Amino acid sequence: MHHSTTRPARFRALAPLFAALILAASASLPAPAQTVPVNIAAPVTSDVWWKHAVVYEIYPRSYQDSNGDGLGDLNGITQRLPYLQSLGVDAIWIAPMYPSPQVDFGYDISNYESVDPQYGTLADMDKLIAAGKQHNIRVVLDMVLNHTSDKHQWFIDSASSRTNPRHNWYVWNDGIPADGPGVTAYQKKYEHEDLNGKKVVPPNNWTSGFGGSAWEWVPAVHQYYYHFFYIQQPDLNWRNPEVEKAAFGAMRFWLDRGVAGFRLDAIPTLFEDPKLTNAPELGGLNKQGDPNLSDKYQSNLPEVHDVIRRMRAMVASYAGNRVLIGETYLPDTAALVPWYGGEKLNELQLPMNMLVGFHGDHDKLNAASFRTRIEEAENILPGSQPLFVFDNHDNVRSWERYGDGVHNEAIARTIAAVLYTSRATAMTWEGAEIGMVTTTPTRKEDVKDPIGITGWPNEKGRDGERTPMQWDTSKNAGFSTADKTWLPVPPNYKTINVATEEKEPDSLLNWNKKLIALRRSNRAMHDGGLTMLNPNDPSVLSWLRSTAPGQPAVVVAMNMSAEPKTISLDLSTTGFKGKTVKTLLTDQPSLANTSTVTNITLPPFASWIAQIQ
Repeated sequence: MHHSTTRPARFRALAPLFAALILAASASLPAPAQTVPVNIAAPVTSDVWWKHAVVYEIYPRSYQDSNGDGLGDLNGITQRLPYLQSLGVDAIWIAPMYPSPQVDFGYDISNYESVDPQYGTLADMDKLIAAGKQHNIRVVLDMVLNHTSDKHQWFIDSASSRTNPRHNWYVWNDGIPADGPGVTAYQKKYEHEDLNGKKVVPPNNWTSGFGGSAWEWVPAVHQYYYHFFYIQQPDLNWRNPEVEKAAFGAMRFWLDRGVAGFRLDAIPTLFEDPKLTNAPELGGLNKQGDPNLSDKYQSNLPEVHDVIRRMRAMVASYAGNRVLIGETYLPDTAALVPWYGGEKLNELQLPMNMLVGFHGDHDKLNAASFRTRIEEAENILPGSQPLFVFDNHDNVRSWERYGDGVHNEAIARTIAAVLYTSRATAMTWEGAEIGMVTTTPTRKEDVKDPIGITGWPNEKGRDGERTPMQWDTSKNAGFSTADKTWLPVPPNYKTINVATEEKEPDSLLNWNKKLIALRRSNRAMHDGGLTMLNPNDPSVLSWLRSTAPGQPAVVVAMNMSAEPKTISLDLSTTGFKGKTVKTLLTDQPSLANTSTVTNITLPPFASWIAQIQ
């Protein structure tokens, strides 16, 4: 595909750095079969809900349009709750639906305590939260705390005068003399005159993730403000206690309305080096044409953890096990430990582990690499609940990233098996369950995502993964009655859609439903530990899920190759002696009656789940 990165596209300008940091360790199939009917059941333990949850990300613009204007909205999401319940979803994470100029499609918030009229009203959100409870689906909101829109009243005040009480709510700097030592030609491109008529440039060489300098001049105050992302997304100054107070107040506004928690956008970037030290250059240029730089002085600074601990305490003051999920693209599994709060586990409950689902396109479906990453999550994060994610609104869909162009649907089944049979909390993205594909614009004039507009043709933006949800074969795939939708509906909607796949017992959608239902109803799958089996097998990823001794255990095996593989699962180190099994679920008819763990032939990309008798 057109880009490969381990950070979301809002960070894609930094992709070369992260590609270096996060290197991975090292034809149609027969119709799938379900062997044991699985009904959606209530969870089998009373443990906190988020430990076993399926969290489903919704992009409100693209999910369901209820009023025919070509844009999805909150009432559209409410209409689709019965579908989400039938899928087995425990919580929906809704991408920003706050008032916004929509420069970055809602990630530039102009009011934290309301709903953008494009998406509905506060009453519509209250209705959605209430309806979610009736369908046993919690609502998690995206909370963007690193920056606001430049149209937020806080920034309008801040930029109006150096003496405004909110001036210090953002990161301002007078600049440095343009003829000073060490000033680069890059900085000189952003030269201005200060109050005394002297030429000044930005205080350092930092670049924005979306192209250009990270510093923007405001003539009214004769200062630069800092923006990690777009010019229209000024960074808040989290060293000012007033900022934390206001941000926590906005979170309380939604907690009081009944949301189940927050997904915290770009949370590692809250703080930047107070000395504004120049970033080390990594060599070469990124897709926006800027120098490749380390972001060590702009991201993952230790001060962020003090804020998260206070945030966790604030959220914990509410009943109902509210959750904090973090957008944490980090270089390795060990780097996740501080985000949980170390041994105290007093920070994020669920920092996203992107190392399993986004470990590099070059790996494709690699059993050894998955085994390494998942084992690390088991062993390096003791006492912590992992959160795995393969798809979101910022990245090319896993369909293309892991697909080989021939067996993509079979590989999508395998990815679903990894996600839903591991011990991790599972996060998925609208459309992954039906096999929606990335539909990237082919002409610059069709691009809606600003990063694709500024970076074309090297960077084509994120429109491809954000196309409208495909519901049925009617106009616009049932997404909207409008003549023109905000992004075009992909042409494959006549065959790839919810209504068609619901009717096909062996569809990708029904495979996802069966996996989620089994995860919910089987005790070992729901809350058992995970032990790797056959750890040296280069092609087959297999593990044991088990609870207490004497309780039924489950084995899972996934062939990650395009060739049949014969395996015998070695249970000798697990404490389980049984060799007889009962197949619970498989996507291959040839495995439906498998009753032993020895000499099992797994067809290409087959998944097989069985209970030890």
